[in-house]
Amino acid sequence: MRKAIPFLVETALLTHGLTRVGDEELLKLMPPEFPWLVWIDGGRITLGGVAYFLPFRQRAKDLLRIDQAKLEEACTQGLNGALTASGTMAVAAKWGIPFAVTAGMGGIDNLKSGQICSDLKSLTSLPVSLIATSPKDMLDIAATIEWLISHGIKVLGKGGDICDGYVFVGEKVKLNGRLPEQIPFGEKLLILNPIPTDKRIQNRKILEQAVMKGIEAKARGQFFHPAVNAALDELTGGRSGRIQLESLISNMYLAAGLTK
Repeated sequence: MRKAIPFLVETALLTHGLTRVGDEELLKLMPPEFPWLVWIDGGRITLGGVAYFLPFRQRAKDLLRIDQAKLEEACTQGLNGALTASGTMAVAAKWGIPFAVTAGMGGIDNLKSGQICSDLKSLTSLPVSLIATSPKDMLDIAATIEWLISHGIKVLGKGGDICDGYVFVGEKVKLNGRLPEQIPFGEKLLILNPIPTDKRIQNRKILEQAVMKGIEAKARGQFFHPAVNAALDELTGGRSGRIQLESLISNMYLAAGLTK
């Protein structure tokens, strides 16, 4: 069965990041032809489509966010959690699947003196390529791309050779090149599929306000990125979450095309 799976899709965004997207809307929007969402339930790596995933999502308040570093502990201790991009890449490596799909990925943190996210470490250490939209807007995107390239990751853009932000428009950062029609197999790849500029949120002050909400949440022992996403949804009337969901779906279709 696993040999027929072309890619895995992370579930952290779907579980904790879409505060204004209900289960019925998610069921309607998620493409049923890609039943490769992956999460950890009772320590078991679980794979399925959105209908199978929804009962798990309904327990979101009690679920962890599991990255590569926490995956083995989660499995051995019977934990429950959604997988981040790096956690998804770790499962893909375990199962021999060449691609993982996310939307906004981690990177080098502006807030923690250049702390490097596990997503970057997974890209350099695992035989799995990642299809993403962009590093998240609150991160140092330029430093993130530069770090990946300097560590041997080829970073290619769908439709162009720059990255200029995720949900917001930011600084233009040069990539290795544009994604060709046939991908170069055998190389470590990060493929970025940007949200069209005209669909993004133009007012970056909203991002600043959301980041402050995330910092406050983390001080209370809560997850930073879900708090930022919740604040973005509140400040944009749910538009931020829907943009991210549309981007994740677009990345799934891109992965399907690349892995035919």
